[in-house]
Amino acid sequence: MSGMLTIYTYDWVPEGPRGFVRDVRLRWAAEEAGLVYEVRTVPFEHRDASHFDRQPFGQVPFLTDGKVSMFESGACLMHLARQSDVLMPRDAVGEAETLQWFFAALNSIEMVSVPWWFLEISGEEDNGLTGWLDSRLAHLEAVLAEQEWLAADRFTVADLIMADVLRVSRVRAHGKHPATQAYIERITARPAFLKARADQIAHFQRADADRARAG
Repeated sequence: MSGMLTIYTYDWVPEGPRGFVRDVRLRWAAEEAGLVYEVRTVPFEHRDASHFDRQPFGQVPFLTDGKVSMFESGACLMHLARQSDVLMPRDAVGEAETLQWFFAALNSIEMVSVPWWFLEISGEEDNGLTGWLDSRLAHLEAVLAEQEWLAADRFTVADLIMADVLRVSRVRAHGKHPATQAYIERITARPAFLKARADQIAHFQRADADRARAG
């Protein structure tokens, strides 16, 4: 196993999810923290036993970092955040604020927004999760109307994960939440995000060219 931080993603994906495949979260965090990393791939098609050995659901991302091997983007982000106070403050109060909002993004927002999004794209005329999503977004809007950052009065990994959850186009376009929109725009204008997203898209575009040459 290489000692270098290694982020694993798919070798190729269709056009739709590009820029949103969740290895972008880990790339972004590493860029923010100035961590040296490499990106390796596993097949999107024909996933084999070695993939399931590392990620039991056949998903990405997962990472290796020295002797550490782990999956789930949230867990991987916490691993990276522990290596950099850019991502998570080292004082007890700042760390606690970061942790609570980090898990709020995953457990209070994404837990609702992802199933809501699946129902929307499946063409459900009556999406029964809309009221639940509206409530969660309204409460978040109230918070963001009063503060620039979620924790510690500065950018942290909590903002990274929250913005990544919220930037999904259908979720972002749902309802009127001006403070949340301004927040997403501000966080996703960060150079580290722009590089991470561009690098991911370029990776899949190179895979398109490789597939075309292979016939």
